Amino acid sequence: MQTINGFQPVINPGATILILGSMPGKRSLQEDQYYAHPRNSFWRIFYTLFDVGDSLIADDNSYQKKLAFLKEANVALWDVLQSCTRESSLDSDIVESSIIKNDFSTFFINHKSIQHIYFNGAKAEVLYKRYVIPALDGQGRSLPMTRLPSTSPAYAAMSFEEKLKRWQIIRY
Repeated sequence: MQTINGFQPVINPGATILILGSMPGKRSLQEDQYYAHPRNSFWRIFYTLFDVGDSLIADDNSYQKKLAFLKEANVALWDVLQSCTRESSLDSDIVESSIIKNDFSTFFINHKSIQHIYFNGAKAEVLYKRYVIPALDGQGRSLPMTRLPSTSPAYAAMSFEEKLKRWQIIRY
């Protein structure tokens, strides 16, 4: 098994929402892009929620445009883990003893505008509560947190429409 490293956060200075995943999957790591797997519904959900035109949704627009779109919407994107050992893309394959969390203490000191944390799936929430919260004080510990259904294609128990319905909370 190999040790994998996550990405830097995507954030602008005024971001109010932080969306956390667990660790990028293999396809995302290969392409050096958050949510790069073509069946991951993350970008489609965001474009739909923020009323981006159908042509842009259908267009496989550049990754830099996607990141600019998130920043313009004041949405920050990161993962709970900085690194871990994992054989496949599945969260269930993460070797617990290999986990190194991201530095959320510094993150929250530098990004005081964050008002709510949303987790992209159950594993991100579990990891955050287990490894991050005990090391935090102040803002990072007291922020409201909401788990949303995973946008991963591995989470097929819920339709796109149901995922979209549940993700609508980030617009309020």
